[in-house]
Amino acid sequence: MHVIGATVILGTGIGIAFFMLVAHLSSDVRFIAKTAGAVVLADMVFTATAVIVQPVTGYFLVQTVGVPWSTSWVVWSLVLYVVAGLSWLPVVWMQAKMRDIARAADADSAPLPQLYHRLFRAWFLAGIPGFGSVLVIIWLMVAKPV
Repeated sequence: MHVIGATVILGTGIGIAFFMLVAHLSSDVRFIAKTAGAVVLADMVFTATAVIVQPVTGYFLVQTVGVPWSTSWVVWSLVLYVVAGLSWLPVVWMQAKMRDIARAADADSAPLPQLYHRLFRAWFLAGIPGFGSVLVIIWLMVAKPV
């Protein structure tokens, strides 16, 4: 379950980033609105579920295997999990806000306002530490460096 959860977080993160970027680069307001709606839903259904499952399954895994909580890769994994979470929460809010802005612009047949573009840049930048943390966590769990 822990490996599946990590895979869901990584895969959903890559998919969401790809589809939001493709939609954004299209400059098609309707496409952006629909894509952002699907992205928000995917984050709530897949990412949020996996984010809840990961610490629970991780706890049982550490207890079962008998790895001390003070082991450096466990500590770093937990620290990076917090970094990823603190990056992800504003990203989810920004995605929902971009969705709402794009839906309103589409309904009014208007271009996207500057607020959307500022949010997209912030969303992209916030995704770097979040996604980077997930990649490092997966490496730590596989390599278990001493």
